[in-house]
Amino acid sequence: MRAGYDENPLNPVPPVVWLIALPVILSEAAFGLAQAGFIGGGQYSGGVLRQLWVERTALAPEALLRMWQWGEPGAQLYRLLSYPFVHYSFTHAVFVTVFLLALGNMVARQIRPLAVLCIFLGAAIAGAAVYTVGAALLPTAGFGLLVGGYPGVYGLLGAFTFLLWTRLGQENANRLRAFSLVGLLLAFQLVFGLLFGNAGYAWVAEIAGFVTGFALSFVLVPGGLADVRARIRHR
Repeated sequence: MRAGYDENPLNPVPPVVWLIALPVILSEAAFGLAQAGFIGGGQYSGGVLRQLWVERTALAPEALLRMWQWGEPGAQLYRLLSYPFVHYSFTHAVFVTVFLLALGNMVARQIRPLAVLCIFLGAAIAGAAVYTVGAALLPTAGFGLLVGGYPGVYGLLGAFTFLLWTRLGQENANRLRAFSLVGLLLAFQLVFGLLFGNAGYAWVAEIAGFVTGFALSFVLVPGGLADVRARIRHR
């Protein structure tokens, strides 16, 4: 066989990205089996199971704030890590998974697997924390449940932006071009939210996730801090 013709036509996704996506895939499989009658039974069992899981895993900022006031925040802290893996609908989960696999694939090929996991989870936690603070500062704004993996995905987008930002700097190109992708994704989500009635304040957590992913990359991406120090010296 000639060289180059035996290569896999599909770009294999690194295992750490599949590891992050696995809880989402398994939960959607459970909802599908329930809807088909294999779990629980009944015409609406899939929707009931999804609603139950959303209630048990979503971040409820008001509940977290009340627990904090009562001196028992630990009772709800698990939601900081559980909310990214359950979604409002199959479509919601599909979009998150597609973005996760695409961005995770690009980022995981350039940094260590543990760094990818830290960026995703760190962005999810930071996004939830900022979202909760926003709910505390604006109690009448109506911050609802925080559900789904977009804050973590935006963290991976922040890491990808950092990698592109670094490369553009090495090429002496305009580094602001690195931030075009996050603008496009935010615009896409805004239009999607307006069309399907899902617009809310989740963008607060998503932007916080992006900033966290970008910031963590200075430490987790090899040569990140060294590049910054070198540019400071040149100035």
